[in-house]
Amino acid sequence: MARWAIAIHGGAGVDPNLPVHRQEEAERVLARCLQVGVDMLRSGAAALDVVDAVVRELETDPCFNSGRGSALTRAGTVEMEASIMDGHGRRCGAVSGVSTVRNPVSLARRVMDKSPHSYLAFNGAEDFAREPGLIEFFSVDNSYFITEENVGMLKLAKESNSILFDYRIPLAEAAASESHTNGGMVMNGLPISIYAPETVGCAVVDSSGHTAAATSTGGLMNKMTGRIGDSPLIGAGTYACGHCAVSCTGEGEAIIRSTLARDVAAVMEYKGLPLQEAVDFCVKERLDEGFAGLIAVSGTGEVAYGFNCTGMFRGCATEDGFMEVGTWE
Repeated sequence: MARWAIAIHGGAGVDPNLPVHRQEEAERVLARCLQVGVDMLRSGAAALDVVDAVVRELETDPCFNSGRGSALTRAGTVEMEASIMDGHGRRCGAVSGVSTVRNPVSLARRVMDKSPHSYLAFNGAEDFAREPGLIEFFSVDNSYFITEENVGMLKLAKESNSILFDYRIPLAEAAASESHTNGGMVMNGLPISIYAPETVGCAVVDSSGHTAAATSTGGLMNKMTGRIGDSPLIGAGTYACGHCAVSCTGEGEAIIRSTLARDVAAVMEYKGLPLQEAVDFCVKERLDEGFAGLIAVSGTGEVAYGFNCTGMFRGCATEDGFMEVGTWE
């Protein structure tokens, strides 16, 4: 029997000035969702079922930017994306541009399990969600995903003509901040005040030694309609194989350029590095000037994480009783 392990995340790049109650709220949600995965693994659940269930829990809570509470496009709509991968056989499924699907990660799994394809997007994904037997994943009311806070943050983003990577700062504080335009962190050439909770993800190895990973996001506040990030892209935001399972978060364009998730597996396979060394190598050497983080588990039950920004909401647990939820180094 292999040793099971699980890692989850709620976004990389947490501003140290994020109000304490927001940090505590995020860590409480992560701890609850982590416990869901631990309970399933203790009962012998398969890795694929665990990542599906855990990310679904994260999508349902508006604390993070996935499912309910997703970021809004310039048009004020929600366009969500997700992917899932089974390391046993390297099967995968992904969706992009969904706006009426309650849990995008579960639809991504149905693409993998019940369609001849690996990736469906926009109208094609929405149509697939309406097929018989899948209707339970379909939510006709788009307002379910939209929160009052996000509507306010979209207004702020439009007024400042910027894309906001963190819209979890209370609206009044964000509006008062000058770092959007003066000396703040820059990503993709755009000034932003902070870069905090967005994408959610989960990586698991079960007691049979099978790995799986899943990632889900609403993308960027005030993004162009039709924008696709790293989260639904197998090899970029999500990857699983016999060596490891990986879920990434951060600057999507940088993660795409570096094929970050796949690269962790590649350096384990071709350079013979252990998991944490592989994670550290990829975060340091593959992101160029991009900012990102990732979580990973190995096929032998190790957990690892890495990020090159100010923090990452994350949690992990292993079969030997270790459990941790954290934000900073």
